[in-house]
Amino acid sequence: MISQVERDPSRLPVSSHSSPSPPPSPTLSRSKSSVPPSRTFTHRISWIVLSILIRRRQGILLFAPLIYISCMLFRMRTASFDAGPIIHRRPAPGSVYRSPQVYAKLRAQIDADNATADAISTIWKRSYKGVEWKPCVNKSNGVLPESNGFIFIEANGGLNQQRTSICNAVAVAGYLNATLVIPNFHYHSIWKDPSKFGDIYDEEYFVSTLANDVRVVDTVPEYLMERFGFNLTNVYNFRVKAWAPTSYYRDSVLPKLLEEKVIRISPFANRLSFDAPRAIQRFRCLANNVALRFAKPILTQGETLVKKMKKLSANNTGKYVSVHLRFEEDMVAFSCCVFDGGNQEKQDMIAARERGWKGKFTKPGRVIRPGANRLNGKCPLTPLEVGLILRGMGFNKSTYIYLASGPIYGANRTMAPLLEMFPNLQTKEMLASEEELAPFKSFSSRMAALDYTVCLHSEVFVTTQGGNFPHFLMGHRRYLFGGHSKTIRPDKRKLAVLFDNPKLGWRSFKHQMLNMRSHSDSKGFELKRSSDSIYIFPCPDCMCRRNKTTATT
Repeated sequence: MISQVERDPSRLPVSSHSSPSPPPSPTLSRSKSSVPPSRTFTHRISWIVLSILIRRRQGILLFAPLIYISCMLFRMRTASFDAGPIIHRRPAPGSVYRSPQVYAKLRAQIDADNATADAISTIWKRSYKGVEWKPCVNKSNGVLPESNGFIFIEANGGLNQQRTSICNAVAVAGYLNATLVIPNFHYHSIWKDPSKFGDIYDEEYFVSTLANDVRVVDTVPEYLMERFGFNLTNVYNFRVKAWAPTSYYRDSVLPKLLEEKVIRISPFANRLSFDAPRAIQRFRCLANNVALRFAKPILTQGETLVKKMKKLSANNTGKYVSVHLRFEEDMVAFSCCVFDGGNQEKQDMIAARERGWKGKFTKPGRVIRPGANRLNGKCPLTPLEVGLILRGMGFNKSTYIYLASGPIYGANRTMAPLLEMFPNLQTKEMLASEEELAPFKSFSSRMAALDYTVCLHSEVFVTTQGGNFPHFLMGHRRYLFGGHSKTIRPDKRKLAVLFDNPKLGWRSFKHQMLNMRSHSDSKGFELKRSSDSIYIFPCPDCMCRRNKTTATT
């Protein structure tokens, strides 16, 4: 017969017959008279508990973890943590800004390596499979059908985000057979530019260029506005999701347009998918590459700056390098990266974030990780780093550089190394007099338009941070230069690690930069994929392909 213990080994013994009792403890066998009278009630309770545990040997296994934890907690209360070893973790390679130390180490070699052959004359070598591209945006010749109604959009953001809104609005209006009202520019606390459409673009040229494709008017007719009390805010407003497909406009927007005869879409930036039918892409191409021309004052002053740059760089057959440098205070603050400005920089950035984005960076749970941002390539390149990159790529000290930028943060200190490496650096403020810049100086979008014009016509364009400005420029340059963007896009993730290497030598650094330059050349020709921006990749929607042999015969 199987005993109860054998049938259920997990249980403790319940009978003296099933398991022998442990031998009596010498301590517990003492009589009550043997217990010293000085013992307290607490001592007696302790002895009772201990006796139970000893008698029930298996029970001690249940209490052992509790006893161990209690002892550890008691030890933690009495022990001093100050006496323990302090472990200093070395920051991950590339997470700390050490470019000034790298420059100090390499400066003598950089000065000695002032080669006579400048990279600007040999930088672009690649072609696209023996094929070249040419602009081919066709305008309609026929008469437009009767309009389905009026569309009014509000373009938000800076110069090139507004440009996105305008081009997308032309595409939507063309697709819905609607009349487009000249877009209104939304005033933003960051850009602080009250400019209207006609202050930036040639409005008359815009309307006439699109005349056979999309109707454009400057106001909604009075007979329609009378229904809304002559107040556009009373007009039905669509809150369109970002990157909405064309089917949304067909199924949701068009019925309301036909019913109301006038609708608003605000905000409108990035409210149309890049994956659109070829017919809609044609409207975008027409608006961006043909119809949008800067207003005459901007166009004239921009062309003057281009002529001055070409004249200065006559030794390089009028070729110059343009750099879009994003090291303004608001960009440095928004990046949440740490540079070499110490406590003053820290206080400046805290103030700038609160001024521009109230509460955004101080929300509960928001963690700022400057090191991770740098490793992920999200920190703007400093003027010093731009200088190192260009010298490493083979541009010598005599190269003329046009710097497109707003006010540089800590310019007196941060710009000094770049000017040492490239003393022929120019800005619009250096090329033009105060009187020439006076009509533009108080308007950020107009100043950006001048920079855009000079960068557009440079032999080499260098982008140091993402954004609409370099993206539009790359696409526009592809449109002008046979499909090649002629743009250098530094790999900031690789650069973060390189600039954090205390053993970095000039020869090794130069080798890495020449590889990066070659990669930019190979990426100059790129065709648009379905989800890509047509404003960056105009091929093949806005450009046609032809063989070079055919073109030369």
